[in-house]
Amino acid sequence: MPVAIITGASKGLGRALAEALAARGWDLVLDARGADALRAAAEAVTRLGTRVVALPGDVTDGRHRADLVAAAWRLGGVDLVVSNASALGAEPLVRLAELPPAGLRRALEVNVVAALGLVQEALPLLQAAPAGAVIAVSSDAAAQAYETWGGYGASKAALDRLVAVLGVEEPGLRVWAVDPGDMATDLYAAAVPGDEEPRPAPAGVVPAFLRLLDERPASGRYAAQALVQGR
Repeated sequence: MPVAIITGASKGLGRALAEALAARGWDLVLDARGADALRAAAEAVTRLGTRVVALPGDVTDGRHRADLVAAAWRLGGVDLVVSNASALGAEPLVRLAELPPAGLRRALEVNVVAALGLVQEALPLLQAAPAGAVIAVSSDAAAQAYETWGGYGASKAALDRLVAVLGVEEPGLRVWAVDPGDMATDLYAAAVPGDEEPRPAPAGVVPAFLRLLDERPASGRYAAQALVQGR
């Protein structure tokens, strides 16, 4: 069975993607900082009949990233790495004039440095896989200038550039940045508390990720909405 590592997998898009891959027979290594929520997600995914290893921890910790890859190796290897864990930099979001430098550093560490660190740790196994792939969850804030989203958007723009270069440097892999679009997630609620505008559930964009895995288009940046709509 193929094996995927998914960070930020205790809730939202990470959990929805874990459930979808488990339903397809993937074995999974799941990461999140919240041990209780991660345990609950892993139990739900395990009921779909797959092998699941849940490792709570912080993706900015190199030892934790090594543990994730080692767990995947014990399951058979690494076919897919999904960097979904994200940090906003400030909760709620603030204008750049008010953004604490420590918050920006945290966003860059989680969204960029840790994402690359996990790929570096897993790279030999990804290269050995029949169809190795990397998915980095991006944001429309990486490409559009939204007030108060500057620090988070800058980190996701940097992530997009890493994905683009990695795709060139590793032509044997597929490396995709995916903009999932608007979703009802805890991350968004923390970013903009009090915003009650209805937003789609994360499960609605999971077909976009599955299409990438099924069709394996060229490495690059993709919008989930376009993929779901067949464009």
